[in-house]
Amino acid sequence: MLLNVKILSIQYPERYVVRRLVTLAHEELSAEHPNVKMQITEVGDASLICKYAQVIFQPTLVINEKVVCSGSFPSKDEIITWMREALQ
Repeated sequence: MLLNVKILSIQYPERYVVRRLVTLAHEELSAEHPNVKMQITEVGDASLICKYAQVIFQPTLVINEKVVCSGSFPSKDEIITWMREALQ
């Protein structure tokens, strides 16, 4: 199984924080689902971000082409929940 994760923001520090949270969530989820792989793409281009969200400065998180969070920093537990939903 593959989780395709996109982290969108024109600002690098915001993408970095969300990437760390996503990585931690994936590590925890891997204990339950050892066959789950993850591909992370960071998007900093405003025109590409606007295809998913209206917010370009705050982070947007997309899992398997579904916007799960936009305009705020999600918690690790929220990310784990969204990853579990994406696996179903």
